[in-house]
Amino acid sequence: MTFASFYEAYQNDLKNRLRKNTWVTKSSIIEKKILPYFGDKRVRDVRPIDILHWQNTIMKTKDENGMPYSPVYFKTIHNQLSAMFNHAVRFYGLPDNPVAKAGNMGKEKCGEVLVWTKEECLQFIAVLKDKLMSFYAFETLYWCGLRLGEMLALTPADFDFERKIIHVTKSFQIIKGEDIITSPKTEKGIRCVLMPDFYADEMATYIETLHLAENDRIFPFTKSYLYHEIRRGCSASGVKRIRIHDIHHSHISLLIDTGFNAVAIAERVGHESINITYRYAYVFASTQQEVDAKLDELIVKNADRIEK
Repeated sequence: MTFASFYEAYQNDLKNRLRKNTWVTKSSIIEKKILPYFGDKRVRDVRPIDILHWQNTIMKTKDENGMPYSPVYFKTIHNQLSAMFNHAVRFYGLPDNPVAKAGNMGKEKCGEVLVWTKEECLQFIAVLKDKLMSFYAFETLYWCGLRLGEMLALTPADFDFERKIIHVTKSFQIIKGEDIITSPKTEKGIRCVLMPDFYADEMATYIETLHLAENDRIFPFTKSYLYHEIRRGCSASGVKRIRIHDIHHSHISLLIDTGFNAVAIAERVGHESINITYRYAYVFASTQQEVDAKLDELIVKNADRIEK
C-alpha cells in the first residue's frame, strides 16, 4: 500500500471520530507537509533514515510570509506523521513506527510567553470604548478567561445574571468559509464561569441594548477582526503587543496573583488536566519574582525576631 492509499484508509477510519475543526487541521498538515514527500512510497518501505531526511526538508520550509516556522509547529507536523504510522502499526500490521526510531523534530512548547498585567489590560481596554463590541469582547477574554472560539460562540442564553455565571458549552469556528459551532476544545471546556460583579452588571446592560434573540451570537465577527483590534488597541494604548490567546494566559496570571490554587484555575479555564495548569508556571516569571521577594522579606523578619 502506498502512503497516499493509506491516507485514504486513515481518513475513513478517523474522520468521523474527530471534531470537524480538528480533522481539518490534521488533514491540512498531512496533505501539505507529508503526502508530497511520502505519497508514492510504500508504507512498509519507509525507514528511519527517510524520516530524518523528511525532517531536514521540513525544517527548511517557510510560511507564506517567508518566515521560518516555530519549533512548536515542527513538533505538530512530526506528531501527525507519527500518529499515522502508529495507526498503521495498530490496525494494519505494520511491524513498527519508523518515526519513533528517527527521533523528534521541534519541541512541545515555545519559550517565554508574553502576558499583560492587570494595569496593562485596563490601559488597553480603555482605548477600545469607541467600539463597544470590541470593548466587551476583550473584557470577556480577560476577566472571564474564555478562549477566543468560546467567546465568539456566546449568546444571551449562555448568561445567567442572577447567579452571575456564564455557561460555556460551545466554540465558534470558520472552517473552509462556513460558520461552525462545535463543542469546546476539551470535555472540561464545558463549564460554568463565575463573572466578576462589575462585568456581570456591564454585560447585562450591554446585551439588553443589542435586542438579540436568545441564540444570536453576541459577538458576530471573525477572529481577523479581533486581530486588527488588538493591533489598534496596542498602538493607541502603548502596551506591549501580545497574541489574542495570550490574553487567556494573562487571565491565568491574574488568578495566580489573586491567590487561586491550581485546581481552581484548571476548573475555571477548562484545562483537561491539572498538569496543563502546572505547565503554565513558566509563563509567569514576574509572579515568581514577587514570591521570591516576599519570601526574602519574610526570612529577614523572622531573623530579626529570632535575634530579639
